[in-house]
Amino acid sequence: MVRRGLFVGRFQPVHNGHIKALEFVFSQVDEVIIGIGSAQASHTLKNPFTTSERMEMLIRALDEAGLTGKRYYLIPLPDINFNAIWATYVVSMVPRFDVVFTGNSLVAQLFREKGYEVIVQPMFRKDILSATEIRKRMVEGKPWEELVPKSVAEFIREIKGCERIKMLATNLEKNEKELQAPIRIPEF
Repeated sequence: MVRRGLFVGRFQPVHNGHIKALEFVFSQVDEVIIGIGSAQASHTLKNPFTTSERMEMLIRALDEAGLTGKRYYLIPLPDINFNAIWATYVVSMVPRFDVVFTGNSLVAQLFREKGYEVIVQPMFRKDILSATEIRKRMVEGKPWEELVPKSVAEFIREIKGCERIKMLATNLEKNEKELQAPIRIPEF
């Protein structure tokens, strides 16, 4: 019987730590379900990329890493913000799986409570290999490309992802709303 694993992330953006973790996951199972968390979110500083953009990043990065011969499924998972039933929700949204791979203690606990085997995959340079750090570097104009697969850096440049993140960091929407607000003339 095929052994299938589940790996959930937001991938905002896909980085080298994700790919190292997925290489480990693929070495342990026959197939991998990759859940794209916060699928409903995009165009915010925390979640700047759309689900389809994150899927494209994963496809390109897995291809670049030589993992195209592996079977995987990309499944969007919108947030429900209800931890007590989150694991049950995920189970209802994805194909059957046997084991959960995670580096997140809450995810591990929620799936263990549902009776699933959980494997804590190795973490790789979590100090710098984090999407938060990458987005921060993009905003500050610091080097970030070495933290993501080359194919992901190319894709982010194609979609002008850095420009989007910098714009989101300026809080331009708030400034525009203030500029467009009607002028109130005091009444005497």
